[in-house]
Amino acid sequence: QVQLVESGGGLVQPGGSLRLSCAASGSIFSMLAMGWYRQAPGKQRELVAITGGSSTNYGNFVTGRFTISRDIAKHTVYLEMNNLKPEDTAVYYCTATIVPIGPSRAQTTYWGQGTQVTVSS
Repeated sequence: QVQLVESGGGLVQPGGSLRLSCAASGSIFSMLAMGWYRQAPGKQRELVAITGGSSTNYGNFVTGRFTISRDIAKHTVYLEMNNLKPEDTAVYYCTATIVPIGPSRAQTTYWGQGTQVTVSS
């Protein structure tokens, strides 16, 4: 089994910054991709940023304000968020696509429990 533990959410004023972290642990043979999605009340979950191999993708709304990075050795992904806006308020979910240890080698996507980010004055 694989666990994702998120940290770094909280309350921040508009224009402020936050750094989210997500560490994966467990039966990991190969980490294919890690990233972040978010879901605001009454809205669908949307991509924030995801990175894997040599590829990194951001949601259209990011416009250079967020940066995703990854510590491959630690199976950890970070999301640096700057110039936060009230509309960034949401639960942010970490995701990881992994090939687990074992005979099947089937790719599996895991989700964290989410961390609340609130942008308000």
